[in-house]
Amino acid sequence: MKNKDLVINRNPKSLFAESIRSIRTNLAFSSLDKEIKLIINTSPEASDGKSFVTANLAVAYAQEGKKVLLIDADLRRGRQHEIFEIMNVTSGGYSNLMLNYKENIPLEKYIFPTFDKNIDLLPTGPMPPNPVELLASENNKMLLERLKRKYDLIIMDCAPVIGLSDSLILATMSDINMLTVSAKKTKMENLERAKKQFEQANAKINGVILNKAQMQGNGYYSYYYNNEYYGEQVI
Repeated sequence: MKNKDLVINRNPKSLFAESIRSIRTNLAFSSLDKEIKLIINTSPEASDGKSFVTANLAVAYAQEGKKVLLIDADLRRGRQHEIFEIMNVTSGGYSNLMLNYKENIPLEKYIFPTFDKNIDLLPTGPMPPNPVELLASENNKMLLERLKRKYDLIIMDCAPVIGLSDSLILATMSDINMLTVSAKKTKMENLERAKKQFEQANAKINGVILNKAQMQGNGYYSYYYNNEYYGEQVI
């Protein structure tokens, strides 16, 4: 595995790796009254680092011993197959699985094992002309229920919120909704727009991850904020 995105593997003692493990721990503490089976991570805009954070969070849960399915639900611009170095075949992937889903459909054609024995990847598949309709379909709802029974945890890397409805549809089906923002890039007005869009969809943002925050030296790592209001408390 040569990909430098997986810092938690490449440099497990780094501040970034420790912060990702802290996010995992804080999510557990924030959901003591219910089992977490489905987490989504999105961002207000593109290039905030949501795919990078999502991939490392999946590894953190796998290191804990959980059997994790990582779904690349950014059907327009997914890159998890690049991070995990898996071919995104046109005959497989999430879009095809939703389109063709039946109760007895073999999942092996669409879901691929990764170099981490505890992580399977469902890449995007080909970009469909109607991603919103697919994500909102009964096929997708039935598929996610089946996958919840098969895996300890599902983590979904979702499309940016502003201008798109994809993530908001999935947010109504998930247990935890995370929003990744980028230090010195994400504007507060866009953060507020994302928050308002979640509220209009009757979905809750459970936490905000501040990515690319420069600490002492040249290292970068992520903060996790509580769900009451952005920046109210750093955990």
